[in-house]
Amino acid sequence: MDDLFGSFVIGLQLGLPIALLVLGYVAGRIAESRHYKSIHAREKVHQATPAVSWRTLHDDRSVMYAMLSTGSVVVSVDHYKRFLMFFRKIFGGEVRSYASLIDRGRREAILRMKEACPTADLFLNCRIETSTISNGQGKATGTVEILAYGTAIKFAE
Repeated sequence: MDDLFGSFVIGLQLGLPIALLVLGYVAGRIAESRHYKSIHAREKVHQATPAVSWRTLHDDRSVMYAMLSTGSVVVSVDHYKRFLMFFRKIFGGEVRSYASLIDRGRREAILRMKEACPTADLFLNCRIETSTISNGQGKATGTVEILAYGTAIKFAE
């Protein structure tokens, strides 16, 4: 009887972490898929409003207003991606799971910048900045802020 209980405990000790990783992977994929769908739909709404890196305006129309527009997002790394990162540290190579996280963060920050000034015709001198809030040492989860900013231009009619 003790052997059966011991086997159960060992199976639970091995199976629970694996089950949690699989659950994290599935839940993360579902959340990422939903977020990408939201991003695609919002990008279609704002695709006619360009966000450019030019420093000067290349247009002869008169400007009704110009104002700073910002959009930021804080991105956190889930435990599944941290687990994959552990193996990348050993073997090296591109960390694709982090690349998709940063891609979503950049696109979300740009969309939030555009949504902060929805009447703008153009976003001039756009920049994207990142900063580490927490690097994930100890029990903390790695967190990064992504900030998009630019000058929102509205042309006079």
